[in-house]
Amino acid sequence: MSLAPYVRILARGQGRARGFTRAEARAAMTLMLEAEADSAAIGAILMLLRMKGETAGEIAGFAEAARQALPAWSGPRPALDWPSYAAGRTRGLPWFLLSARLVAEAGYPVLLHGWNSHQRDAASLRAALGPLSIPVADTPSAASRALGEKRIAYLPLEKLSPPLMALLGLRDLLGLRSCINTVLRMLNPAGARAAVQGVFHPPYRTLQADAAGLLGLADLTVLKGGGGEFEHHPAKDIEVFGLRAGAPWQGRTGQRLDAHRRLADASDAPNALVDLWSGRRRDPFAEAIVLSTADLALETLGAPVEARSLWQQRRPLPAQPSEEGAMS
Repeated sequence: MSLAPYVRILARGQGRARGFTRAEARAAMTLMLEAEADSAAIGAILMLLRMKGETAGEIAGFAEAARQALPAWSGPRPALDWPSYAAGRTRGLPWFLLSARLVAEAGYPVLLHGWNSHQRDAASLRAALGPLSIPVADTPSAASRALGEKRIAYLPLEKLSPPLMALLGLRDLLGLRSCINTVLRMLNPAGARAAVQGVFHPPYRTLQADAAGLLGLADLTVLKGGGGEFEHHPAKDIEVFGLRAGAPWQGRTGQRLDAHRRLADASDAPNALVDLWSGRRRDPFAEAIVLSTADLALETLGAPVEARSLWQQRRPLPAQPSEEGAMS
């Protein structure tokens, strides 16, 4: 089927154009993920939605179709879905990976998934995964096994869904971000009951919370975080949005430090993440990033434990082999 009818819905002209219903968004995304889908029509839909502004129903419909096209998940499921799709050159080191490790060590399996682009080398999430002993999975089944064994795993978008990766890659052709970035944050490929999500632009906090409610997620915290990641600035008391037991929820992060530093200023040293975890590095600001972010994730899960106690009892990182390969 052609995508032309869906382009017409959005672009009929003044007084006649309208947005998608949730069912129409689901049908349009189903077609957009097909190999023979016309790239010009896809680009038209994405840019028309960008100009109009996406609704929660449109995001939910897109996410439903995207999930339906994913491989079936089998085996252990995560307690927490943690998407990472930030882009841009404002990012510093991915301190939130240490927060995710703490949550996993508390007994709550964490699935990280994503793709990051247009970033400085120092901000590379993927370069940090091996040294932090976070398994990188080539398939959903490998990610499921890693969750069972280590309670944490990273699933690259290009391995999870090449068609979704292709849609995200249209940013380079179109020159602009599209709603695919938001849809991927809503993907929750393993069906976790709880999720944390970061945004760069504040209006997306309520958009993502409302879409998650339509999708039936139980617990969610959406944070305007560093570079669009779920990562808290410990010197700021930030308003957060989401869900608790499926109902709309709103709160604040609280402030841990009286400081005037940017997240990216914490450090760009290549070994800073490992050194902070091991105790070789002393940096109260970086540690506060890790602990305040972890506490937000734990609160989302309803966990009866604080990040500080987990930090004090954290296990040493295992020795790294000379060469590491991805799980398959």
